[in-house]
Amino acid sequence: MDDTVRTFFIAAMIALSIRAFVFEPFNIPSSSMVPGLLVGDYLFVSKYAYGYSSRSSLFGLLPLSGRLFGSEPARGEVIVFKLPKDNSTDYIKRLVGLPGDSVQVKNGLLYINGVAVDRRKLAEPTVKEYVRPSASAEDFVEKFPDGHEHIIREEGDNRPLDDTDLFVVPPDHYFAMGDNRDNSQDSRTNLVKFIPAENLVGRAEVLFFSLEEEKRFWQFWYWPTSVRWDRLFMRIK
Repeated sequence: MDDTVRTFFIAAMIALSIRAFVFEPFNIPSSSMVPGLLVGDYLFVSKYAYGYSSRSSLFGLLPLSGRLFGSEPARGEVIVFKLPKDNSTDYIKRLVGLPGDSVQVKNGLLYINGVAVDRRKLAEPTVKEYVRPSASAEDFVEKFPDGHEHIIREEGDNRPLDDTDLFVVPPDHYFAMGDNRDNSQDSRTNLVKFIPAENLVGRAEVLFFSLEEEKRFWQFWYWPTSVRWDRLFMRIK
């Protein structure tokens, strides 16, 4: 093996190790996390944040039962997880309910353990320069009981997911919702439901790149006019 091949091999192994155990890149495929995350955003997800499982390992090759070096996620964090229905599709949502919590949406308001989560309406929808909001769209600052704040989008308080059953999160499971509350397939739906702890992939940490929705990362010739420069290297809240 000559020096060039050896160098390439070592670099490839380092890159794979980083992706497997430290940070994994992830791009936003849908509008379910608008207004915080947009289609065309590229993120780094910390693989170590919640420990490791077979489903969070590279290509699912790590033969683990449960989680190794596991730690408890915090309410309000943006999580990437494997869809429980197939254990392979990546989803990204905001963590709302912890094990043992009761979660319900009534008239568009989120209730955690029987208490309505505070929300404050903003004067106008955000990120309008990148995503044209519908005529009925309103953005709110939602504040969890521990003080964590984030922005959500609503298109009214009488949509199909604005009144739900009471969900009680089982042990070793989590409940997550999209910030675009009326346009998100999340734990309120039969597609997702409760998320097993072993399905957690990691925590979304930083937005490192962002392109207009119809452009692709490899189309570098569009970058000068299509990169959303003010979104680069944003911490994800």
